[in-house]
Amino acid sequence: MAKFDDLSRLLEQFVKIGPPGCGCAVAKDGKVLYEGYFGYADIEEKRPVTEDTVFRLFSMTKVIICTAGLMLYERGKFLLNEPLYEYFPEYRDTHVYVNHPNGNVEIRKAKNPILIKHAFTMACGMPYNFGNFPTAKEMEKVKAELVKKHGKYDIVTEVRAMGSVPIAFEPGTRWLYGYGHDIVAALIQVVSGKTVGQFLQEEIFDPLGMKDTGYRYKDDIEKRMISVYNKDEKGEYKKIPGFLDEFHKPDAIYEMGGAGLYSTVRDYLKFSQMLANGGVYNGQRIIGRKTIDLMRANHLNEEQLRDFRNSYLAGYGYGLGVRTMMDIAEGHSNGSVGEFGWTGALGTYVSIDPSERFSIVYMHQMLPNMEEYHHLRVRAVANGCLE
Repeated sequence: MAKFDDLSRLLEQFVKIGPPGCGCAVAKDGKVLYEGYFGYADIEEKRPVTEDTVFRLFSMTKVIICTAGLMLYERGKFLLNEPLYEYFPEYRDTHVYVNHPNGNVEIRKAKNPILIKHAFTMACGMPYNFGNFPTAKEMEKVKAELVKKHGKYDIVTEVRAMGSVPIAFEPGTRWLYGYGHDIVAALIQVVSGKTVGQFLQEEIFDPLGMKDTGYRYKDDIEKRMISVYNKDEKGEYKKIPGFLDEFHKPDAIYEMGGAGLYSTVRDYLKFSQMLANGGVYNGQRIIGRKTIDLMRANHLNEEQLRDFRNSYLAGYGYGLGVRTMMDIAEGHSNGSVGEFGWTGALGTYVSIDPSERFSIVYMHQMLPNMEEYHHLRVRAVANGCLE
């Protein structure tokens, strides 16, 4: 079996070839089994990665947002099979783009409404506001109009405005990465009566002691933030601005659901251990065990699985905001069926295994993120350390 020394050697090798720095921690039954930090948080400043280094989570925000949404689901605030228009009337008259074989594109009224479940499972037909989808181009126009009208605005304002955009396919028929979890964030704000950030702080971050996680800079967070590097084909690094960092500023309003949080490896490990141990960490119950089981069940049909899977996601299905392992042989994984988690655009990764009460958190900040190379090796070695 692997030893945690093997994990340290692997991470040391990572920083020799890129990224410049990384951190990783592994825990089981609420106890940290391994914690290691390697390389630089900033090359020019010779600032090392440590347990205090703060990382941009990007899409690992989604796991926290969907957990928060499901906390409200299990309090009876909404049902997953309810139409989205029950909470956002702007989606009552949803239209859809229809592509014809001759290349013509038609806009028709959707046959069925977008359900709340479709927002959780990325089956609502709304990508992000970039890319070559007609829906994405229309979403970009809506965002530009909102900035022109309001300057700064919150997630609920944006989600309401997006109700006018024709979606990419009939709700629930395909899988398309994108805007769904921003809709979940707006739903949290509407049904809880609190801002997204306030709900997360009071209901998740404070109870778990996640003092270095949030949307806005506070205390010395900005100084502890890791720098982002682009690695070119020659293997040379160029520091680039941390995109979306403007939303960390104290005067920002926008709190998205698909990205936008920052955290440390230690903080996110606490959150992952809560989910790995039936919704409880350090005596604090955050969410019900059966709700976590619902979250990590596969919710996609065969056609949607074809949309979802690639070599990085081999063997996985998709639940309510998380990838979930369906077949360890197909996934080339020494993990467990039902292991779940997600990834962030700059190289962050979480794996949560309730059957072993075990979780892995790995973080770096580099483009390209080389997620398949790094994450699947970390997964293999960390799982190999289980007795």
